[in-house]
Amino acid sequence: MPLAEAVTSREAVRVRVVGALVAFVGGAFLTVQGRLNGELGHVFRDGFLAALVSFGGGLLLMLLIVLPARAGRAGLARLREALRDGRIRWWQCVGGACGAFFVSTQGLTVVALGVAVFTVAAVASQVVSSLLVDAAGLGPTRQPLTVPRVVGAVLAVPAVAVAVAEDFASPSALWLAVLPAVAGMGLGWQQAVNGLVRETAGSTRVTALVNFSTGTAVLLVVCAVDVVVRGFPTAAPSEPWFYAGGALGICTIGSAVLAVRWIGVLLVGLAQVAGQLVGALAVDVIAPAAGTQLSATTVVGTVLTLLAVAVAALPSRR
Repeated sequence: MPLAEAVTSREAVRVRVVGALVAFVGGAFLTVQGRLNGELGHVFRDGFLAALVSFGGGLLLMLLIVLPARAGRAGLARLREALRDGRIRWWQCVGGACGAFFVSTQGLTVVALGVAVFTVAAVASQVVSSLLVDAAGLGPTRQPLTVPRVVGAVLAVPAVAVAVAEDFASPSALWLAVLPAVAGMGLGWQQAVNGLVRETAGSTRVTALVNFSTGTAVLLVVCAVDVVVRGFPTAAPSEPWFYAGGALGICTIGSAVLAVRWIGVLLVGLAQVAGQLVGALAVDVIAPAAGTQLSATTVVGTVLTLLAVAVAALPSRR
């Protein structure tokens, strides 16, 4: 192999490793965010409202970060001009709605399906969606279907199933699994269009702001219906860390937006799932929830998921 090609190959490997690590860390943040949102929803007795507080908090923080900064306003102006010129479509700017829909399906289906069925349905559909989105070039860079990527994707689904095996129960309404499946498909598309928004605006911060804006708008509608049906919550936590979910969400979205142009939608999704599982292990060790304990299947499934990410990241042989 010529020296120039060897250097280029090493650079490509470094970029993929860094991109996967960035997405992995974002997935770990997502685990902590999920724990905080879960506790907040428990106090509220309303998961939808907890999601709205999380998204709304993220939106407020991003407004405070983006609007005062000249670079942030310039990024918004570039995005507005691109929308006007047709270089990017409005529907490519509503990826945050997919995140809001995913959170909403959790509130609607987890009790009936169980965490394990919900997780496997969502991850399986996200993997399929990510492969198709990458191959179609819907994100900032086209990622062809290669043997390592397909094998890694196929390995990831049973690996996640093993990780959550102890949570499997007899679902009372298995047909509801179509909702997390649709939500998982949306997550793959969200990663792709977020990358396009970032390329257009030239700003990760602007992309996060757009995400939180559309997600909050969707959750406002969902919560309006929820409040009409169930009424307002009667209690709210006073501890400030319960409201930190929005800040963690910024880290998760920002990491994905950065990584997707380096490694593609599939690897971002797989690395985030691996980060979630490792993060969950760490949380269970450091601050276990009441009535939970670390299981061997969770550890084995997490290791298998990391292996799936490593396989998917392998360069294809020409």
